[in-house]
Amino acid sequence: MSSEDYAILVMSSATILMAYLEEKSKKRRKQRRWWQTDLYKKRNGMEILLDLKSQQISGQYKNFTRMSPTDFENLLQKIGPRISKQDTYFRSPISAQDRLSVTLRYLATGDSYTSLQYVFRISKQSISLIVPDVCTAIVEELNDYIKLPTTSIAWKEISRAFETLWNFPHCIGALDGKHVVLQAPINSGSEFFNYKSNFSIVLFALVDANYNFMFADIGCQGRISDGGVFKASKIHSMLTKNTLGLPLPEELPGRSMPVPYFIAGDGAFPLEKNLMKPYSGSYAKGTPQRVFNYRLSRARRVVENAFGIASSVFRVLRKPMLLEPEKAELIVMCVILLHNYLRTNSPNLYIPQGTLDYYQNGVLVEGSWRANEEMTSMLPLRHIPRRSNPDCKQIRDEIADYCVHEGVLPWQNQYA
Repeated sequence: MSSEDYAILVMSSATILMAYLEEKSKKRRKQRRWWQTDLYKKRNGMEILLDLKSQQISGQYKNFTRMSPTDFENLLQKIGPRISKQDTYFRSPISAQDRLSVTLRYLATGDSYTSLQYVFRISKQSISLIVPDVCTAIVEELNDYIKLPTTSIAWKEISRAFETLWNFPHCIGALDGKHVVLQAPINSGSEFFNYKSNFSIVLFALVDANYNFMFADIGCQGRISDGGVFKASKIHSMLTKNTLGLPLPEELPGRSMPVPYFIAGDGAFPLEKNLMKPYSGSYAKGTPQRVFNYRLSRARRVVENAFGIASSVFRVLRKPMLLEPEKAELIVMCVILLHNYLRTNSPNLYIPQGTLDYYQNGVLVEGSWRANEEMTSMLPLRHIPRRSNPDCKQIRDEIADYCVHEGVLPWQNQYA
């Protein structure tokens, strides 16, 4: 055999071998999956909102998005440039309107991404990217809706609102904390395990007299005790360093002792000069301690109502979040900012009459949100007794004596 014939034979053998291997590889290779299923190809998210908007009087649009069409469009205009994606030759991107509507529906219901994909015809993988992206845009764009006052004049305006609406002088806000329940984070051990045998992060919030959040500190691990949670919060650091810009202590009407401006809290917090808590134990009717507890309870209920309204409207807070702690923090902050946004723009639509607690001739009438309180995943902090500073006790006694004598309510001796 000549060298040329041998070369031809080798090349032919190599070609046959390569063809054989290619055919064998095709048989082993799985059939390529489709680019998009028919479910997602037929997506038309605008159709849902248009149908709901055409029958706005039925209330279904508000139930679906938790806001009016006007508020939805205003919010979309604010965050639209942040969440819009560029069009390509392969396929059209998911519109900013669809991204916002699927996020609001997730916040409104707390449904799984798998459930939402059948409503919006968007894959659960895409939804898992859309929700954090849109929540981040909302937090960045609505950041001005939650802000602490920086001047003594602004703090005094809040104090006057508490005194006018809730008959509690020198109060500049109601503070409370809640455990937001999570699914056990991966490789976290007992770091987020709280006293209720759940995994959670802690939400600390300061609320004004009109149920608006002024401050929120989110993310402390659930295993930390209530005292540790408060000391780790930014509001405690600001109180300690005196950087809140609070007014100087002033005498109550008809009194001579200067009383600091303070935050109202419950038994989970320590008694401090700028943080008042109720007297522990039970007291007879008409005593200064009982009257003080009654007045403090009136003022402190605004933060309970704010939590209750937020969790009853945005029901993602009613279920254990199947998210990592960092994303859960983002979701909670987004809900708080949307609460303030809707309280500012559509207060009557967001909180209809009868939703909040109110007092009628001194008798508490509970709001409708409390009917679903047991369904919430926002757990209270644990109350731990602790010794109080004698100077702080004197300040509390002065406020209690004022409430009994100079600041008497027509019905307080009957109910308090």
